[in-house]
Amino acid sequence: MVEKELQPKAKETVPVKSETTRPGRVFLPAVDIYETEEAIVVLADMPGVPADKVTIDVKDSQLSISGEIAPPWGEQEQLLVQEYEVGNFFREFTLGQLVDQNRIEAAMKDGVLRLTLPKVEKAKPRKIEIKAD
Repeated sequence: MVEKELQPKAKETVPVKSETTRPGRVFLPAVDIYETEEAIVVLADMPGVPADKVTIDVKDSQLSISGEIAPPWGEQEQLLVQEYEVGNFFREFTLGQLVDQNRIEAAMKDGVLRLTLPKVEKAKPRKIEIKAD
């Protein structure tokens, strides 16, 4: 039996496609994606990002998620040691024809963004009844 040590996952930086208006790093939020009969659900981990600083855009079947975080120290405080990296978050997904882009819903709680991507009606599984004569 092989024992595995617990290893913290390091924040992964993402190369930015264009210039940003704010200096600093851009991180790739970790996501979990799962499917129900009704929708595809995306959970994105964005610690420290308030709901009013999250932007979700859909354009040409591209879903982009971005989040802005402010440094946790105040103006009067001087940073001596930094282990907690601060930066914005960005992640992009290509949506297939399975998703009804007009009914996407989002909720933010405790630094976790929950996106519900409803399936289009024709993509939902259904049972076909057999008629007997």
